[in-house]
Amino acid sequence: MDRIDRIDEEAQRPAPPVTFTGRKTLVAAGIAVVLIAGALLIRPARQGDDARPPGPTERAASAVGMGAPAAAVDLTALVADREKWVAGHPKDDASWAVLGAAYLEQARRTAEPAWYPKAEKALKRSLEIRPAEKGNLDAMTGMGTLANARGDFGTGKKWGELVRAQAPKRWTAYPVLVDAYTGLGDYKGAERSMEQLLDLRPGLAAFVRASQVYRDRGWREDATMAMEHAGGAAKSPAEKAYVLFRLGELSWERGDAAQALRQYEGALRADPAQAEALGGRARALAGLGRGGEAVRDYRMALGRAQVPRLALELGELLDALGRGDEAKVPYDMLRAAAARGAADGVNEAVVLGLFEADHGDPAVAVQRLTQEWSRHKGMQVADALAWALHKSGDDPAALEYAKKSTDRGVRSAEFAFHRAMIERSLGDDAGARRHLEEALRTNPRFSPVRVPLAKEALASIGQPPAGGPENMQPRTPWVAPELPKAAKPKPAAAKPKQPAPKPKPSGHPGPPART
Repeated sequence: MDRIDRIDEEAQRPAPPVTFTGRKTLVAAGIAVVLIAGALLIRPARQGDDARPPGPTERAASAVGMGAPAAAVDLTALVADREKWVAGHPKDDASWAVLGAAYLEQARRTAEPAWYPKAEKALKRSLEIRPAEKGNLDAMTGMGTLANARGDFGTGKKWGELVRAQAPKRWTAYPVLVDAYTGLGDYKGAERSMEQLLDLRPGLAAFVRASQVYRDRGWREDATMAMEHAGGAAKSPAEKAYVLFRLGELSWERGDAAQALRQYEGALRADPAQAEALGGRARALAGLGRGGEAVRDYRMALGRAQVPRLALELGELLDALGRGDEAKVPYDMLRAAAARGAADGVNEAVVLGLFEADHGDPAVAVQRLTQEWSRHKGMQVADALAWALHKSGDDPAALEYAKKSTDRGVRSAEFAFHRAMIERSLGDDAGARRHLEEALRTNPRFSPVRVPLAKEALASIGQPPAGGPENMQPRTPWVAPELPKAAKPKPAAAKPKQPAPKPKPSGHPGPPART
């Protein structure tokens, strides 16, 4: 019993604390090192294991590499980073190509043409280090994008086709080709390239191009749906803002100014530095009759980016508000911005042609746009040239170009208005009435200057004369005429029976005759 009591006492006594000697600590540390090393051998560390979010430089580099918009702050960081890098590594062709793409995105965001020569220099430097023959696809794609941004669609087509010839499965060639073919007026080629782009990489760039192709075909619902798909593919705030801006443009073109205003404001919430969305909001406000707010937004937008088209819109709004003296300022800004762009290789022929036709010398507009038509046969050029010819007094030639801009199917209130006024000058009241009604039905607020002119012209033409579709019903109820009864067919005469054919003689005697 004493032994059992002693065992019970020892069991109830607390165990002494575990202590590590120096030797034990070294052994435990060695075991831990072996276990960690074994784990790393089984699964080595990967780059994606870094849980830190990408920095501004990485975000901007990813965006420009995908042909997507980048935030202004991120883009500035990327430009500074690559400029510093190529200064110490002048033979890095890939970094020169990235720098050129970053310069291009800066030009798009700021509408400052001085970025284009810098982009061209960086891309050409990349091609010097690694020529096109050796597959410098990034630099070649950048050169095509640069040409399209300057309005040189023929050169953009050449670069895009060169990339496609070397790497048919490289998707970045096809956005360049869609833009180039569209600018050249080759809409079938643009559609084919868009379909190939969707097959290769159905993402933001592909859906944006699909929306543009559908819009040019007059397929509004398809264009809106494709742009909504682009919104689903957008990741960064800058990308979402760009998609919302494009959705606002589609809403504006179909006459829904209130919806367009909401989408422009959504774009500005996502990216307050986007000047184009601010200009779009000004356009929608003007359409809704809020002229003072529209003037404010136009001026803010032009303070951020001097886009010639926005300057033209502001000048015409001020004219419509009876503030013609103030309109001279944006018109002068338009001329200056177009001149700076021309010095840096940017083509603003369409905007300048429309401006000269309405507010300057129509003959100069005809000359400028005729030269542009010899290079680029797109719908915008055809419409602008038609209007310039009309303003200069050549309505027969103007009508031929107006048909080229409207017969394809695009639904544009501006295009329909221009054609209507040309037809009215030619004495075609029916055609003028049809296209004036189309313009006001497509977008009843398409211009603060031209909407009153369209309504006035439609009122002067009046309704079609009596005898139109509403008067085509007979005055008396219709009665089925009494038709002659069909004569009953006579029975066919019986044919005479034919004598039975005589049997042919044969070598065998027939049956014996009966007596």
